[in-house]
Amino acid sequence: MNTVDVLNGRALVAGQWLSSVRLTLDGGRIVSVGDAGHADQVIDLQGGYLLPGFVDTQVNGGGGVLFNDCPTADGVAAIAAAHARFGTTALLPTLISDSVEAVAAALDAVDDAIAQGVPGIVGVHIEGPFINPARKGIHSEARLRRLDDAAMALLSRPRRGVVMLTIAPELAAPEQIVALARAGVIISAGHTDATYEEAIAGFDHGVRGVTHLYNAMTPLQHRAPGMVGAAFDRDDVYCGLIVDGVHVATPAVRLACRVKGPDRLMLVTDAMPGVGNGGQPFMLDGRPIYVRDGMCTDAAGTLAGSGLDMATALRNTITMTGLPMEQVSQMASATPAAFLGLEGRIGRIAPGMAADFVVLGADLRVAQTWIGGACRFVG
Repeated sequence: MNTVDVLNGRALVAGQWLSSVRLTLDGGRIVSVGDAGHADQVIDLQGGYLLPGFVDTQVNGGGGVLFNDCPTADGVAAIAAAHARFGTTALLPTLISDSVEAVAAALDAVDDAIAQGVPGIVGVHIEGPFINPARKGIHSEARLRRLDDAAMALLSRPRRGVVMLTIAPELAAPEQIVALARAGVIISAGHTDATYEEAIAGFDHGVRGVTHLYNAMTPLQHRAPGMVGAAFDRDDVYCGLIVDGVHVATPAVRLACRVKGPDRLMLVTDAMPGVGNGGQPFMLDGRPIYVRDGMCTDAAGTLAGSGLDMATALRNTITMTGLPMEQVSQMASATPAAFLGLEGRIGRIAPGMAADFVVLGADLRVAQTWIGGACRFVG
């Protein structure tokens, strides 16, 4: 066992702010929480904060690595290490629409990474190719396809971690959605041209969330509420939101926070290889992607993911909305953990949970990141 005293700041423990606390750790988990005093280690917050580690459900790349180009355990490890610098302690490497063979390689790579104990990897996100060409965004139309029996069998196979799948629900049969959900796949609607009625039908059959709310989907109109209206109308649906100041305007961020609340709205990065790599340009499916002020676009100006990290998403959300830090922290940790069905393992600092937490300075910049009871990054 190892004891850690957290002093001289504010620690968000079991949803409550504490000025000091002792965490007793064993086997990568928090065994108990108590009063500070003479621990094995000390974290001096220096007026800063201790928060649950961030959980990011949409990470296309980082550290110069694009998951599509490097679907291996080593590639996954490089991406996770890059995001640990920004407080992310659990993430889903995300495959942008590709061939079924690439999907299989991505699933196997994450299985291998988890088997090898790569810190921070809890599953995989397959974003397409089962999406609508009308809302494809940066995804290559040549890659897009419908769900078939072979893809269903591949996606339904038991895995070591969570499998999240983004689909256009209007292009999937209800029985396919039901079968995937019963197999444990976390289904999210994205890159979709669904009507309100089609979106609601998807939710009724097992679609659990919405991938990057507002972006690449039917908007809310007064006579055609679309996917956005359906997401707002269903209290049980989780929504990811890219709060980078580019993908979603500030008033729309505030509206989403008011309608969905911190227990259903979750921050995501949609991060590309430039995160943790100085914002360097990269290639996507043979096309150069340029990074300017954290905005990733192709030559035509189409958004291609983001240069966002989770710590910046947290700061941006606090600035844009004025919400208290504990609510925004929930959107960055506990809520995505619940969406993934991992709320009993990650997303909170409490007994029985993984010892995953992030130390922020008074300026909300990352000073330390701990994953499984080990300090993985010191700023």
